[in-house]
Amino acid sequence: MYFKQATLDDIDTIIDILSDGRNQLAEAGVNQWQGDYPSRNQITADIMQGSAYLFNSTDDATVGAVAVVPSPDATYDTAKANWLNTSAPYVVIHRVAIHSTHAGHGYATQLFEKIIAHITSEHPEIKSIRIDTHADNHAMQHLIDKMSFERVGEMVGVYHQDDVCYVYEKLIK
Repeated sequence: MYFKQATLDDIDTIIDILSDGRNQLAEAGVNQWQGDYPSRNQITADIMQGSAYLFNSTDDATVGAVAVVPSPDATYDTAKANWLNTSAPYVVIHRVAIHSTHAGHGYATQLFEKIIAHITSEHPEIKSIRIDTHADNHAMQHLIDKMSFERVGEMVGVYHQDDVCYVYEKLIK
């Protein structure tokens, strides 16, 4: 599995993957991404900022998408969190999805492993990785825990009014 930085030519692929992710969440009864987030404008901004990535399997099939956003990230301005890293640069993993046609092959775990390895080896200035997910998204919470992130707090109403999201952080050594 490998990842590549997305370009504007990839926007429809990313939108397709994230729309499929929205449908997967709805089918699981998770009220995450059920409105206008993530929007085409958000994905375009991710691409223009150099934060959007596509993940491909070894046979070159595109299986997922993710945004890796540099600090500071205003998303966490209202979070009630006990950050593990309060001063050094960090990155945030946002908008993670594996297309349902590729589910069940361990790609989400591999995606996280590749991101963490890339940040660790290529960006020694980064001291932690942050991520959040909806309180009802138990599958993502399981994956985040599996990847040794620590739950450090929560935030309410950042993506949609009254939504509760759990906030996690992983120190990079």
